[in-house]
Amino acid sequence: MFYVDLPCKFETTMKINHSYIIAGLAVLIIGLWFVVNSGPGSANAIGSGSAPSEDRAREAPLPTVVVERRVAQTHPQVLQLYGRTEPNRTVNVSAKVSGVVISTPVSEGERVKLATPLCVQDVAAREAVLAEAKANLRSREFDLQSTQTLVSKGYRSPIQLENLKAQMDAAKASVKRAQVELDNIRVISPVNGIMALQMAEIGEFLSPGQPCARVLELDPLIVVADLTETQVRDVKLGHVTDIELATGETVTGKVSFIDAQSDPATRTFRTEIQVPNSDFALKAGVTATVRLKTRDIQAHYIPSKVLALSDQGQVGVRYLDTDDTVRFSEVTPIDEDSDGIWVTGLPDDTRLIVQGQDFVSVGARVAPKTSPPGELAQ
Repeated sequence: MFYVDLPCKFETTMKINHSYIIAGLAVLIIGLWFVVNSGPGSANAIGSGSAPSEDRAREAPLPTVVVERRVAQTHPQVLQLYGRTEPNRTVNVSAKVSGVVISTPVSEGERVKLATPLCVQDVAAREAVLAEAKANLRSREFDLQSTQTLVSKGYRSPIQLENLKAQMDAAKASVKRAQVELDNIRVISPVNGIMALQMAEIGEFLSPGQPCARVLELDPLIVVADLTETQVRDVKLGHVTDIELATGETVTGKVSFIDAQSDPATRTFRTEIQVPNSDFALKAGVTATVRLKTRDIQAHYIPSKVLALSDQGQVGVRYLDTDDTVRFSEVTPIDEDSDGIWVTGLPDDTRLIVQGQDFVSVGARVAPKTSPPGELAQ
């Protein structure tokens, strides 16, 4: 029995040892693989794999922008003001004597010349007063002549003659006063202008000082604007201005008045500009935009499309420094036209970014492409 069982145990033992050997060899191979791949050679391989991506990053092209060279030029500073047109004078024409209005010869809106009748009062009473004064004057003249004859013959004293002379002078004055009052029944315009408002109607009784009509003197027309405390120092009497009216007309005027004291509420100075208006084509009460040229300053002429906002909300432009780095400068507009705008605040000689400014940030380096500048406005 013993002899038979021994081979069976030996065979089982051999099978178990063969499995262990295979498992051990697998573990050994895996371990060697990790050792080889974690060594210096492996690190070099990984490093060599990342190097191309870093090189590609360093070799990435810079963003391209288009720049134009802009040089500062002398240009007048232009103040843009907003105002309104007004009559040179507004006159309420009043009656000088009492009387009933019997005629209003001029209609509202009509042009009137100096001395044009606006209201005519009743003449009957004034004519009677004048006739009475003239009759009294003739009586005094007869008495004076008779007394002169009697004085020459010694029948009257010289004192009586002097008294009659004084009475005759008073009679002459009465005639003149009556004539003036008769003339004053015609209420006339004191200026050339426009009949703006009929203030007395036919049949109405006017006392001295009571208004008959309102007349607007429109030649010259006055444009009124307000200057701030910083602007008023640059504006002088006689300065020529360009004015655009809301009605479409463009006219030229001269500064004729600058208030010596500011308005306490607004801290601005009333300024008046005279505009010729001989044909009365320009109307009062119209909104006006005034462009007033003052002193000459150094400024740049740039396209208005390049204006941008900084992170702080400042209005300015982007330009390049000598290292092709993007910079931002706040600017102040002083004048403009349909093609561009004049600004201050840039370096005298500036490479202005005219294309691509919205796609680059301040401080970034770029690849500039130079574009020939357009003809600068003179």
